[in-house]
Amino acid sequence: MSDDGTDLAAFAARLPGKGALMGLDPGTKTIGIAVSDTGRAVASPLETRRRGKFAADAVWLAERARARAIAGIVVGLPLNMDGSAGPRARSARAFGRNLARALDLPVAFWDERLSTVAAERALLEADTSRRRRTEVIDHVAAAIILQGALDRLAAIGRSE
Repeated sequence: MSDDGTDLAAFAARLPGKGALMGLDPGTKTIGIAVSDTGRAVASPLETRRRGKFAADAVWLAERARARAIAGIVVGLPLNMDGSAGPRARSARAFGRNLARALDLPVAFWDERLSTVAAERALLEADTSRRRRTEVIDHVAAAIILQGALDRLAAIGRSE
């Protein structure tokens, strides 16, 4: 992993050949969670957790990671539209670095600009009710983040 965790080639090099990845969309109030299949082709929304203290969130995420034999984690990085990192991006980086230490798993960051917009659009196209959209938006966004990283990892694998 590079110093900032954005180097997916370095992240891929730290992963075993097979094993599911977990995608996280850490917001200020919730964490959206998605997982991939063991072949790392498809991301699926899993659930949303209301955020608490980091230690409690880390224990909860570690349990999920162990139960699904997670090989690595992709954390959404909420960059500004101009590509700069604001307070939310710095918070996501700190969350990811702390999680990497707590879970002893490789962590990478994926630019999540417009992932929530894409999730909202997909849910509207599926005619999802407003109440249901509120319940699932974060883990659908996590799946979009994870799928972007999976697609890039697949491209890296093909170019080697």
